[in-house]
Amino acid sequence: MMRSTERIRTTHTGSMPRPPEILETMRQIEAGQPYDAAAYERALAAHVAASVRMQVAAGIDVVNDGECSKAGFNAYQVERVGGFESRIPSGGLPVPTGPIHLNTRDAQAFPDFYAHVLLHNPFADAIRVAPRVCVGPITYIGHNQLRRDIANLANAMAAANASEGFMPATAPLSEQANEYYKSDQEFQLAYGEAMRVEYKAILDAGLLLQIDDPRLAGSWDKLKNMTLAEYRKWAAGRVELLNHALRGFPEERIRFHTCYGINFGPRTSDLQLDSLIDLFYLIKAGSYSFEAANPRHEHEWRVPQKFKLPDGKILMPGVVTHCNVMVEHPEVIADRIERWANAVGRENLIVGNDCGFQSTAGNTEIPMSIAWAKLQALGAGARLASTRLWN
Repeated sequence: MMRSTERIRTTHTGSMPRPPEILETMRQIEAGQPYDAAAYERALAAHVAASVRMQVAAGIDVVNDGECSKAGFNAYQVERVGGFESRIPSGGLPVPTGPIHLNTRDAQAFPDFYAHVLLHNPFADAIRVAPRVCVGPITYIGHNQLRRDIANLANAMAAANASEGFMPATAPLSEQANEYYKSDQEFQLAYGEAMRVEYKAILDAGLLLQIDDPRLAGSWDKLKNMTLAEYRKWAAGRVELLNHALRGFPEERIRFHTCYGINFGPRTSDLQLDSLIDLFYLIKAGSYSFEAANPRHEHEWRVPQKFKLPDGKILMPGVVTHCNVMVEHPEVIADRIERWANAVGRENLIVGNDCGFQSTAGNTEIPMSIAWAKLQALGAGARLASTRLWN
């Protein structure tokens, strides 16, 4: 993972809004309908090339493919991991609600807000995927999709002269039901072994590997009957399983990302960074990405004063957010960067966004034009901060 002693480097967390033609084909694929596979592959390659070119133009140093081929965490797992079967609920698949659940700390505190959100559900048009159950040995089956994604990103980077790229992959922990393995521990270990195939291929291709685990921080809102001590014990067990799946891989080329799961909302129930950052530091990764730009977390640049960044590690706080549509002013972004740089050391800092702009394909909260405007503001803010910090 590249560092700079001359300026602040930039990245983002992964997902960008998908164009309409990609979304339409994704719907056909998930519904089992016929589609033009060759045309779809051409559209994916063209869109990844355009996305990487635009990221570079916006001033993003560490680029990715926008997760263009992935409809979301659940659909991505269907493609990549075998040993599961789909179970369509009686009455058909429900309308997706994304991370919005009414039985959470935040929703119970603000029921009128969440009722309104569901009435105007921004996930109503998202890709629908049936829940799955493990019914046999877990194996990795996504080789073709993975090779395609790596090739598309590598070609796009070469064309755009991008110096460093990353590819997100889901955490080695399944939230699906298990009817095959004797224990949850055995089930999770098998799932992690399957995902190691993907992790190794990404690293072998010369890309940085990003492990996406929004549930590490975000599950606090849903596991509302836990105390903080109980939650930290649960999270520590998750970190242990994660590290087992990452064993032997070069830590300096692994990025870890987590977030709080809820996008647009009051979010008074979010855990604060100082409740978890010591557990982040136990993860076998070279850098740690988390929310730091929204109003519930912007103050947390002070946390490294209490929890010192381990030697050789990098922090990747968000300096633009995914939880509102306001495009941050570059001066505001530069202020945020400057505070974090002074807290952890400018060479130990790479900045990005809080979370993906469209983690679930079809979510309408962040339109494409706004996502790109935020990345452009991020690039401009990093240039301004670099001038302040090095002059």
